[in-house]
This record gives sequence, C-alpha cells and structure tokens, in this order.
Amino acid sequence: MTAETSVPSTALLAGADRDGSNYTARHLLVLEGLEAVRKRPGMYIGSTDSRGLMHCLWEIIDNSVDEALGGYCDHIEVILQDDGSVEVRDNGRGIPVDVEPKTGLSGVEVVMTKLHAGGKFGGGSYAASGGLHGVGASVVNALSARLDVEVDRGGHTHAISFRRGVPGAFSASGPDAKFEAGGLRKVKKIPKTRTGTRVRYWADRQIFLKDAKLSLETLHQRARQTAFLVPGLTIVVRDEFGLGEGGSKGEESFRFDGGISEFCEYLASDKPVCDVLRFSGQGTFRETVPVLDEHGQMTPTQVTRELDVDVAMRWGTGYDTTLRSFVNIIATPKGGTHVAGFEQAVATTMNEVLRTKKLLRVAEDDIVKDDALEGLTAVVTVRLAEPQFEGQTKEVLGTSAARRIVNNVISKELKGFLTSTKRDAAQQARVVLEKAVAAARTRIAARQHKDAQRRKTALESSSLPAKLADCRSDDVDRSELFIVEGDSALGTAKLARNSEFQALLPIRGKILNVQKSSVTDMLKNAECGAIIQVIGAGSGRTFDIDTARYGKIIMMTDADVDGSHIRTLLLTLFHRYMRPMVEAGRVFAAVPPLHRIEIVQPKKGQDKYVYTYSDRELRDKLMEFQSKGIRYKDSIQRYKGLGEMDADQLAETTMDPRHRTLRRINLSDLEAAEQVFDLLMGNDVAPRKEFISNSAATLDRSRIDA
Repeated sequence: MTAETSVPSTALLAGADRDGSNYTARHLLVLEGLEAVRKRPGMYIGSTDSRGLMHCLWEIIDNSVDEALGGYCDHIEVILQDDGSVEVRDNGRGIPVDVEPKTGLSGVEVVMTKLHAGGKFGGGSYAASGGLHGVGASVVNALSARLDVEVDRGGHTHAISFRRGVPGAFSASGPDAKFEAGGLRKVKKIPKTRTGTRVRYWADRQIFLKDAKLSLETLHQRARQTAFLVPGLTIVVRDEFGLGEGGSKGEESFRFDGGISEFCEYLASDKPVCDVLRFSGQGTFRETVPVLDEHGQMTPTQVTRELDVDVAMRWGTGYDTTLRSFVNIIATPKGGTHVAGFEQAVATTMNEVLRTKKLLRVAEDDIVKDDALEGLTAVVTVRLAEPQFEGQTKEVLGTSAARRIVNNVISKELKGFLTSTKRDAAQQARVVLEKAVAAARTRIAARQHKDAQRRKTALESSSLPAKLADCRSDDVDRSELFIVEGDSALGTAKLARNSEFQALLPIRGKILNVQKSSVTDMLKNAECGAIIQVIGAGSGRTFDIDTARYGKIIMMTDADVDGSHIRTLLLTLFHRYMRPMVEAGRVFAAVPPLHRIEIVQPKKGQDKYVYTYSDRELRDKLMEFQSKGIRYKDSIQRYKGLGEMDADQLAETTMDPRHRTLRRINLSDLEAAEQVFDLLMGNDVAPRKEFISNSAATLDRSRIDA
C-alpha cells in the first residue's frame, strides 16, 4: 500500500499557513482500490468492534444466501475454525473464474479486489439479492490479514489467496505463512456437476479492536432467521473455536420449510387471538437508474421494476408489538418505506372496517397505529432488484415505491380478512377489531390519568386519594411509596415512617386479580385505580416511567398466607400494567420479622431484642443462645401481622433504610415469569388445580401457620 504523506504539525504554526498559501495539490491524497477501506473501515462496516467483525461475516454469508435466493444453492456451512479464522461454504454456482475483459482479471479477483464490482448490477445474474453495492466481499478481503477462496466450477477446483487484498498464494496455513504474489490457479479436477464456493478469512487485528470477537448466539439467530426466510435452505453452524457456553464446541443445523408463517409463530410469545395470516402480492414501478453498457459507460435508463410483498402476521393477547422486516432476506431493523406502508395500511384498514361495522362510537376518534399494532407479531418481507438502502449496513430501505405497493397489497388482503363472512375468520376478525378498540380506549383513559396525576405540591395534593399519606420531598430518586395492607398497619406505619421521603398508601383487603380481568374492570377497581393514580405514570402501553412520582415502590404486607396472596396480586398488577417499574428494579417487597426474642439482662453493647425472619432462623438463634449461655424470656413473641408491632419495632425492622431488609422484584426470565403468572393467576383453572395437586407432596407442613 502507498504510505500516506502528512503535513508536519509544526507547519500549522507557521505564518504562511494561516493564509493557506502552503496548501497545494501535493497535500491531497488519493486512496485507490482497497486502501480506502483500510483507511476508513467504519464507513463500510459501521465500526471496528465486535459489531463490525460480525458484519464482515454477514457479507460473506449473504453472498451464499443470494445464490439460494436464485435457486442455485440449498446448503450453506459456516465454520468457526479453531485457529480464529472463519469459513463459509456453499453449493451454489461458484464465483466466475473466466477473465473479465475490461480488467483482464479473473472473476474471483474482480469480486475480491474491486470495489463496486459484482454480479448484481446488470440485472442478468440476480433478480433479487442482498448484496447491492458490490463492496461486500472486497471489503472483507481488505480487512483480512489472509483470505482464501476455492471455487468448484467447470470440472476444476480453482484457488487463490489474498494478503490484505493482494492476490497470491501462501506456503502454509495461517496469515503469518510465507506469501508470494500471483493469480488464480487450478488445483485439481472434480466432477463437472460439482459447483460451489468456499471462503476462509482471518480478520486483520491491525484493523479490529483487541476485544472484538464473534458472537455465537448472534450467529445462530441470524442463521435461524435466514433459514425461515428461505424455505428449503439448510444452514449449518459449526463451532470448532469454542465460543459456546463454558468454551464448549458444537454444531447446529437450521432448516424450516414453513417459511415466514413458521417464523411468525416462532417470534410470538403470547397466546394467539387469530390464526397466522399470510398476505402476498406484487406491484410495479418505474425508476431511472444508471446502467453499465458494453462500453463500460454508465447510461441513465428508465426501467420497470417488480416488487413482491410477502407478509405473515397474527395478533395475540399481549400488548407488545414484534415486527421484523426484510428486503431480499436482509434485515432492516430500523424499518424503511416498506414498514411505513405496512403500518399505514393496518391502521387505515382497521379504521375503515371499524366504522363500517360501527364498533367505534360516532364521537370516538379513529384508532392510531399503536392501537392497531398492539399484540401484533408480523414478518414483513419484500423482494426487488436493486433496492435503495441508506448506507452499506442496509438497516433502512429507501425505495419510495415500496410504501405504496406494500400499502396497496396489505390494505386489500387485510380488509378481506376483517370483512370475511366465514364463521371462523369472522369470529377471529371481530376479536382483533375489539382488541384494537380496547387498546384505543385504554390509551385515552391512561392519558387522562397521566394528565391528572402529575406530581402535586402540598397545596395541590387534593386530587390524589385522600387515604394517601404523602411525603414532603419532591426528589423522586429518594422518595419511597409503601403499599400497606390494611388500615390497622397504616396507623403504626405513620408513626414509624420518615415523613420526609416515605409515603404510605393503604389498600383494603385483596385487590382485583388483573390477570383474569379486562382493562376496563382494572381501571374501575378502586384499589388498582388508586395505585396507578398515586404512582402517576399511567398504565399498560402508555406507562411512562420518567413521570413516576416515587423512586421505590415497597409492598408491605403481613408475614402470613393472606399477606403473600395480596403481594402476589400486587405483583400481577405491576407485571401486567406497570412492567417498566419492575424491569428497572424499582419494585420491592418489605421483609417484616416473624419473631421477637427478648434477652434477659443483656450485656453492654448487646441488643435487648433480637428479631428472626423464619422458623429455621429462630431455632438456630435459640440454639446459639443456649450454647453461649445467653438467657432469654420463654414468651417469644410471634407477629401475626404488621399491626401487632409497635411503631419503633416496625421502623427498626422494616422501614428504616439503615436496618431494614428489602427483597427486590426482578424479571430475570421474562418468559418464565409470564408463564408462572398465567398459571397462578390466569383464567384456566385446570392447570392451576394440577399444579396444586402435584405440589402438595412437596409441602413442608411445619411451615403452615395454624
């Protein structure tokens, strides 16, 4: 590579430079070929950390997937070699090995060394592909200390190696072996029917950060996703390096013949309210593009493009929206015109049908996009030749016609489903429409709650529930809200709290089980409404954690079965309607003591009262006292509820931050938490009965408080 010349830093201080007289053409540097990639790698792969390292692998894999899209390949292998290299094999047509007339180089050398060169510009080789800019393989080559290519084609295996973009051959394995410049060579004879490409490369550690590494989990996700999108394609990922858990090695194979319908089912985690809907169609558009003619000149030409739309979608009982979008199987995580067209079609079509069926009242506003998409899992794919992306990383589709075509296809197909007269389809369509209406009404109700529940000053606190004993501090991070079981405990807690930053909200009895109730019933429930109103951040999809009035929410219930039940009901409310509070680690359960032991004639520095929090801890503590000769009163107090404690005892054991114990509620395994809440609190009685019956044998009867 040509060394870059630079202006000495001392020259910047010279008086002549201040007027620009020394800035001449000799200071300009022209980077040719792959030099530009090595100089500015972030421009091509986004970054030089682990993300950029993974992007290089995607570029090679996508070339093989493009062969599968064209129907020429049905097997791809990705091998993470034990020496740190990566190899991608396919049984496609193989990279052309004949000489390209303009450059005089073999097809392999053109693909691997020339930027903006490949088989995806003229339109004859690929009807739709992921590689569009002709820089994918050449960029990987430029950023590799060594890259080997083997092509099976025309009855021979052809081979060539590259050292940081320079073609030739290595004398041995590894990037440090002796290298000699050269061209493509025939290695051996093979059957003429055997075709394919093998690319193996060693990433250049002069370019990538030292801690940059491949992620096996991300690779599996991408392989699984691609196998869903290309039915009939088998992708094998073999880890010989040991990137698995605990350094384990292994192999995984991915193949899905169900396509994006199966992908949609895989992505959905909630219970369905309708079948997976599969909508497809196509449209045409015209655009003017520069086309390379036989003289090597770029000529503006108006061409007609076809755009194929294929969408799988289904609504579930949940509230989150899962939408994955793809262009020629390339993921577009930041969306683009195809996603905009899809979302617009769903919202517009549902509003049209809702008005026709009069499921929306005349005075009610149209539902918005978020209402229509609530609980929706969808996979949106489009295929077209030469789509316009924003940047080489291809995260956003920019082809403007995609919005119109996707909108037209989805509007027509979705309207057919929502207005179907078939019994099953009509029932499912009605559930979907009613879910969207309920989401809209909940959003409006939550917004009204939020508008009315901003944190008030002492003079404005009349809008909050009268039973709330608020704190004086406006510092959200410091403030705490104790949800207290019963009015009897409230009286003691008022005396025990620090009113500067601790607020109290009593609840009467057991609140509504929101897992089995509708949103409307939840909002009508006085206790649930009071909790949502006091926290002041709304509920459900509109919950805004930044407007929460308290930094900690602490559930303080009795240490008995009823207290545990109330705590479970409260957790169900937070899990379903205020989950961001739990995810942020701001919901806690107080841990009140079960017993109080009074020491007879305590020594200096020894506490007169000792508290224990379980029967086992009590037994251990009493045995410890007996062994040490510490005398205590036989009348050990057993607390049945918070109301039995004196204020100083409650403060010392449960409320004072200096002495108390809090149990943080978290969602380390969200899916498991969903299943447990549904099992214990859901509508289906049979699974809960079976769980209780099966668990009865494991119950420790000594723990029963009777």
